[in-house]
Amino acid sequence: MGVPAVARKEHAKLAADLREHDYRYYVLADPRITDDAYDALFRRLLQLEDTHPELRAHDSPSQRVGGSVTRDFPTVTHATPMLSLANTYSAADVADFDRRVRELLEGRAPRYHCELKLDGVAFTLHYRDGVLAAGATRGDGQSGDDITANLRTIRALPLRIRETVPGVDEFEARGEAYMRKDAFRALNAQREADGEKLFANPRNSTAGTLKMQDSALVAARQIDAAMYTLIAKNSGIGSQKDAMSALARMGFPVNGHSRVCDSLEEVMAYCEEWEWRRDELPYDIDGVVIKVDSFNDQDILGSISRSPRWAIAYKFSARTATTVLRGVTFQVGRTGAVTPVAELEPVLLAGSTIRRATLHNEDFMRDLDLHKGDTVVVEKGGDVIPKVSSVELARRPADSEGIRFTGTCPACDTRLVRPEGVAAWFCENPACPEQIRSRLEHFASRRAMDIDGLGESVVDALVTNGFVRTPADLYALAEHAGAMAALVRFGERKVSKLLAGIERSKKQRFDRVLFAIGIRFVGEGVAKLLAGRFPSFEHVANATVQEMEAVSGIGPVISASVKRFFEDEQALALVAQLLSRGVAGSPVADGGQVPIPFFDGKTFVLTGTLGKYTRDEAKAVIERCGGTVTGSVSSRTDYVLAGAEAGSKLDKARTLGVEVLTEEDFIAALPSD
Repeated sequence: MGVPAVARKEHAKLAADLREHDYRYYVLADPRITDDAYDALFRRLLQLEDTHPELRAHDSPSQRVGGSVTRDFPTVTHATPMLSLANTYSAADVADFDRRVRELLEGRAPRYHCELKLDGVAFTLHYRDGVLAAGATRGDGQSGDDITANLRTIRALPLRIRETVPGVDEFEARGEAYMRKDAFRALNAQREADGEKLFANPRNSTAGTLKMQDSALVAARQIDAAMYTLIAKNSGIGSQKDAMSALARMGFPVNGHSRVCDSLEEVMAYCEEWEWRRDELPYDIDGVVIKVDSFNDQDILGSISRSPRWAIAYKFSARTATTVLRGVTFQVGRTGAVTPVAELEPVLLAGSTIRRATLHNEDFMRDLDLHKGDTVVVEKGGDVIPKVSSVELARRPADSEGIRFTGTCPACDTRLVRPEGVAAWFCENPACPEQIRSRLEHFASRRAMDIDGLGESVVDALVTNGFVRTPADLYALAEHAGAMAALVRFGERKVSKLLAGIERSKKQRFDRVLFAIGIRFVGEGVAKLLAGRFPSFEHVANATVQEMEAVSGIGPVISASVKRFFEDEQALALVAQLLSRGVAGSPVADGGQVPIPFFDGKTFVLTGTLGKYTRDEAKAVIERCGGTVTGSVSSRTDYVLAGAEAGSKLDKARTLGVEVLTEEDFIAALPSD
């Protein structure tokens, strides 16, 4: 028996009314009914759905309340990478960004869309036929965690869009989740009353909330959101301003303080205004995001490694506080570098309690001339990493003792070495327990091999008890399962979970394995570049410096470091052990290289606007086929791929006699599937 027409009609009206009231309350901050009246409507909706479960659709207001429990968050690959922004802290750097943009646009002056940089957690939402289908975290930019159930509980986000925008059917909306200051204070007050540990700041509480396994608990916390971009192919939307307008029309929350600026002077005036006014806001911001407004110009500018060339984050100046220096301790990193750390009297700074702060290196310490008991000024670099910036000499105790840099490793007592021209001191003992721990923690970290259950305390236990010395030893731990289970606080269940996580990590992409093994100067972005051109350990090890530097984004410092690594006997032994234990790294997400004779070993330059591809997409295709893309035309350029409105690069290609390809030529050269 179907749902009576009268019940279906009443349910549709209730759902529409509740969506409207949610929009007015959570997005417009303009409620039209009382809480009691809203609750009465909601109760009636639930009654109808309990009686007729067929009415309980995915976009029903009842589906926000949570209740589902997620044991694991599946990994999803982003169709379009979620790039991170390059940061700057000075007007001079913003001016340099503007200069680079103008040069790449061949002299044209861009318009900029300036937005407040909310101090929150990035996420993305996918909509099909106007209904929320899925949501995920940013993750490493290439892939993130599916947290759809938790994002549904954020009442500012529409489960069904309010208005259809022409050309926008299936689309992706990206935004920042955050917690208002009053909601954060209320949450911490409740945690204090319950005897629970307090959150350090609203961003930490938001990040922790979005990864909670019980969506009912997520729903109980007051998470807000603001969208910052719309991705919709063939939509006809041509600018960031138009995209934000479309998002607002569809019912998404957008920050109302954005501004389009026609000059660098207007951009800096906006930045200065909000650096001064940021305390007026009911939420935290830590800077301004400056974007080239035109999407066509964004395509022309493209991106490098993990950051777009068309946007930059201007971070506000650091907040400072004064406190007393208790002493200095020394930490040993995975490369053996020894870093001094200031131990401080706890002090509140920019929403978090600071007990320790970096002192960088020996030279920095010596310049400060630190004494025990000094009153020091602490700041947060970019409002994130605390550091000691100065000493108030007038307040120095008369009997204070000077503090000097250590001469030996604090972990193994080995004499430290400082290479010529380098600011850091190093422990060169390969058996140093702290280095072993740090290398293992890095190898197992979320952005590297992502081994579940292998945290700091577990690593410490494995090293202390002699089970592990190198990352390769992790893949032989099954031999010690019984002995491990006998350890205090381990047990069979914990050991089983750890071994399962280690086994799963064998399936990680090659770029993550390359990042995990700890080659100096090879971060996530560089590892992706290398893996895209050299898809295995064998390929990387056999690559020449020249071949590596032919990859856009790889310079002589990186290539020399990679070469040194693969000439080191211990490094080669580690790689051999990893390979023998099944850790080779799967192909990168785009399938790695499939060399095509037309492209293989050739150098390309892109200019103008293509019809089928953005510049980044064309670049990815060329590199996948074995070619290299550079930014300027020279006698060594093999081909210039020219689209509409090609500029000076096309003229230079003709002058030098470089062969020019149309987009049709380019497509014809590609392999047919």
